Order: sequence, then C-alpha cells, then structure tokens
Amino acid sequence: MKPLFRFLTAGVIGLLADAALTHVLIEYAGLGPFTARIPAIATAMAVAWFVDRNRTFGRSRHSLAAGGFRYWAIGITAALVNYAIYATLMYRAPFLQPAVAVVFASLAAIGYSLFGYSRFVFGR
Repeated sequence: MKPLFRFLTAGVIGLLADAALTHVLIEYAGLGPFTARIPAIATAMAVAWFVDRNRTFGRSRHSLAAGGFRYWAIGITAALVNYAIYATLMYRAPFLQPAVAVVFASLAAIGYSLFGYSRFVFGR
C-alpha cells in the first residue's frame, strides 16, 4: 500500500505544480489558458517523475535519459487512455455526468500508469 500512497502523493504534487504554473503563466506572463497548459503539463510531469524517482520507486536501472523517456511515454499514453475512456463513456452513455466519466477514466489511467511506471520505468 505504501507505493500506491507515494505514487498518489507524487501525482498530487505534480497537480499542484501544474495548477500553480498555469495560474502564474496566465496571470503574470500574459499567456492564454490553452497556451499556458503546455509548459505547465510538462513541468508537472517532470516534478512527478522526480518525486516518483526519488521517493516512490527509487532510482531506475535505466540511465536518466532512458528513464525519463520511458516515464514520459507512459505518462502520455496514460493521458490518451484517460481521454479515450472518458470519450467512450460520454459517447456510449450520454446520460452519464461528465464528472462520473472523469472518475472512471482517471482510475483506469492511474492503474495503467502505476503498472507502467513500476514495471517499465523503475523495474519493480
């Protein structure tokens, strides 16, 4: 249970970094809300990777560059899984509230990414 808690903690830390940077870029750098998301998401993934690497899973047997690439590959595909499940639920069950679809899609993406990170990035 400890790795799952640490993994979720890393995700929350990444989320906070994402939200804070998005806010700063919109309010103080004058970027639009869609443009601001690009560096904010990249930063959030880097922060979460750093926490996962140093606290959740430990150092990878892969080089820093290879481990980082694998982490990003899992993260991007997890986002695609999340969106695909959300879109499918919204299309197939239009009576479903979007927030409910987000919960199901996010839970699936969390499971996918935890498995992917633990097996293919950090080798546990």
